[in-house]
Amino acid sequence: MDLGIAARVAVVTGGSQGIGRAIAESLAREGARVAVVARTRAALEKAAGEISEATGSEVIASPADTGDGASVLAMAEDVMERLGAAEILVNCAAAPAGQGRTPLAWEVTRDQLMEQMNVKVMGYLRCAQALLPQMRSKGWGRIISISGMGARKSGDTVGSIRNVAVVAMTKNLAEELGGSGITATVVHPGYTKTDKVAAMIARRAAEEGSSEQEIEAGLASGNLNGYLPTPEDISGVVAFLASPLSRCINGDVIAAAGGARTAIHY
Repeated sequence: MDLGIAARVAVVTGGSQGIGRAIAESLAREGARVAVVARTRAALEKAAGEISEATGSEVIASPADTGDGASVLAMAEDVMERLGAAEILVNCAAAPAGQGRTPLAWEVTRDQLMEQMNVKVMGYLRCAQALLPQMRSKGWGRIISISGMGARKSGDTVGSIRNVAVVAMTKNLAEELGGSGITATVVHPGYTKTDKVAAMIARRAAEEGSSEQEIEAGLASGNLNGYLPTPEDISGVVAFLASPLSRCINGDVIAAAGGARTAIHY
């Protein structure tokens, strides 16, 4: 299917690895010209080169720290100079959940919470603010923010707060941008089989004296499909949301976690 995004300019934060990299590659395969953004230049340039070689599309590395406003503004200027006005923004630069022990609510410190809010929530908002003038100049745009299923369940106070905040921010953006041709949506992945999750599975297997297959099966049992989604599974959803075909979806959340058990969202 032709998604209609050939030659459109896309910015993918967190684009050097994991879900962000898979999204950048999916957009590039559709013919988009892509700027991948992350803090580490060497890893970013390697990813950009590999994605460009695999897809034949123009992919550039634009290093930035989304936790810093000046860095984000410099990235936006760099994208404009090298690719032209951005039309698609995928916010994916954030620390993944579930990588270590989750502090209980009464153990959470101000620094732990504020770091996550600065990078995932304010970082996403900074990128939207910096690139919106470019989208407005085109009269069309897509802002897709990768959040997480922690927004819909307890068990991780900081994770729930940051993910709920991303949804709230997105809905407000969608309301304010209504009628402009620019939409804002959220994707909630659950556990996804990235390199970091694979490493976590291996670590847990060693600690618990289990096999990696047993640990993965336990994680996968938390969704209806019974397997862990891959980054490519998530990237397909995002590529659709980034296209003109998604014009009737705005301000809403798409769960891409293999099907949550028991809860009914309506």
